[in-house]
Amino acid sequence: MTVRESPWRASAARRTYAAATLWLMAWWLDYASDGLAGVGGFGVRVDTAGLFALGAALVAGTNFFGAGVRAAAKLRLDMNFLMSVAIVAAIAIGEPFEAATLAVLFSVAELLERVTMHRGRRAITRLLELAPDDAERIHEDGSTSAVAVSMLAVGDRVRVRPGGRIAADGVVSAGESSVNEASITGESLPQWKGPGDRVFAGTLNVEGALDLTVSAVASDSTIARIVREVRAAEARRAPTETFVARFARVYTPIVTVLAVLVAILPWLLGAQDPHVWFLRGVTLLVIACPCALVIATPVTVVSALTSAARNGVLIKGGLHLEALANVVALAMDKTGTLTTGRLSVEKLEARPASAAPLLLARAAALEARSEHPIAAAIVAYATLSGGKADGLVSEFTSQPGHGLRGVVDGATLLVGTERFVGEAVAAGWGPTSPGTIAVYVLMDGSAQARITLRDTVRAESAPCVRELHRLGVRPIVMLTGDARAVADEVAEATGVDQVQARMLPEDKVAAVRALSARHGAVAMIGDGVNDAPALAEASVGIVMGAAGAPATIETADVALMGDDLALLPFAFTLARRTRRTVRLNVAVALLVKLVLGIGAVTGHVSLAVAVLVGDVGGSVLVTLNAMRLAAPAGRGVARWVYYSILAHAQR
Repeated sequence: MTVRESPWRASAARRTYAAATLWLMAWWLDYASDGLAGVGGFGVRVDTAGLFALGAALVAGTNFFGAGVRAAAKLRLDMNFLMSVAIVAAIAIGEPFEAATLAVLFSVAELLERVTMHRGRRAITRLLELAPDDAERIHEDGSTSAVAVSMLAVGDRVRVRPGGRIAADGVVSAGESSVNEASITGESLPQWKGPGDRVFAGTLNVEGALDLTVSAVASDSTIARIVREVRAAEARRAPTETFVARFARVYTPIVTVLAVLVAILPWLLGAQDPHVWFLRGVTLLVIACPCALVIATPVTVVSALTSAARNGVLIKGGLHLEALANVVALAMDKTGTLTTGRLSVEKLEARPASAAPLLLARAAALEARSEHPIAAAIVAYATLSGGKADGLVSEFTSQPGHGLRGVVDGATLLVGTERFVGEAVAAGWGPTSPGTIAVYVLMDGSAQARITLRDTVRAESAPCVRELHRLGVRPIVMLTGDARAVADEVAEATGVDQVQARMLPEDKVAAVRALSARHGAVAMIGDGVNDAPALAEASVGIVMGAAGAPATIETADVALMGDDLALLPFAFTLARRTRRTVRLNVAVALLVKLVLGIGAVTGHVSLAVAVLVGDVGGSVLVTLNAMRLAAPAGRGVARWVYYSILAHAQR
């Protein structure tokens, strides 16, 4: 399947839709009209509803029957073979509803897994879309023309207009501007660029025009390297099997051989009534039919995924849920994950102090004319403080990267960097702490203020780290492109165990790989495109959903949809509860089958009891246990499934 082909429209998907429709019709007919006209044969009741269920089982089963037969031919009895045995056995003993439920659930699970893989391939396409297709190349005579980025060569000169994306990696040769590099480095603040500074393809030019000299062709750009890292990480990730899939590879051949031995061994040894032993062998095979075992995982996973989604966590399938339960170490991005990723005012100082409200209001009026993130933060702070940003502004001028000048309500204001307002003015305020930006305000050459801004730590970050430590997730390592001093401050505020700073995307991949080598299963949580390769490298990739870039969301296995870090411990706890429930279901089903199996071999359990207790009873028992994971009982689909199964069992 190519990236453009949707798994939702594939032939296997269409068979799944048809089977699900037949299955729903079967349930409706069974409850609406008691199955309609019934017909009999071989002592098995078959009615219209049962025929619909049988059709659902056969249509959905075509998605994996062939794979099950091929697995058996290779003596590799996998989940496809296990499902095939379960469905055929359920049909043979006259339980088409059981067969249909198993087939449809398994087909839906397979479809969702294919969709997840398809989204991973689409993620690479989204990464490539960050860089523009065309560039404005500067010719020797100073004229410009649009050319395809793929036609650029090292040494070419390119112009990037304000608000445009940089088309190629390069070095600034003329012009000054701030550049938003969050998609590449994860740095929360726009970076000021001037002649001699390096820029990356796919980053956003915020203010002034830049001329740059291309330093790498499109195939060797930073964004291209990120794409290669994602592909390589996906290729390195080991294939994963669910617990029941691993169990099935051992269980299925054992019970099959036992049933055959019970049926034919006494006859080979001269038993007087081989028919009795053959019937006991069939009964043992029916008891061993893995309906309850097979249904244990999908029902439990559906319940858990329902609970997760209802609480704002999107988990893209059972494999990722189980992988999350096995995680022992966690890597965390800083900007947008442990911090908000947005600038906010930390402190306002004024001289004289009484002038603070007036200076803030007039500075905000000036900043309201700018689209810079610093301006937005100052305007928001003034609004929250009860001030206004609507003073009468005249003679407004902007010097990109330095500051703003204007007359507000008759007063002349300078708002900007220390160079803009005068280094002598800035020197009187003393140093600022790491990770902060200082904006100075000078009104009529006398009244002064300093506004300090920073990317603030999320309120839920420290409690989240403490709860993860309580759950045994250690170490928790912060990976960031920011400076070490900034990273250390955030680490101290949040309680993470280790810090690695000044990291590019490939550095984060190497860090996750090293964590995996030392500790085993590792999760990575981030929110930017620069995190995508590390998310793909980790056992489980988690993205902050609301703030996450589309490519990152596609690459990740889990998304915190509410952009709330407090959901992370919930996701870990739910995954571990799900793992315990699956294993408990398997243990209960095995215990029931063991007791009934002994009874079948000794002749104390009939075929009817085997069907009623071992098959239907076991399936209902594990299903009801699994549904405890679904968020609150008595709502929506969970309630409907619960009462449907209970009512069907009572019939």
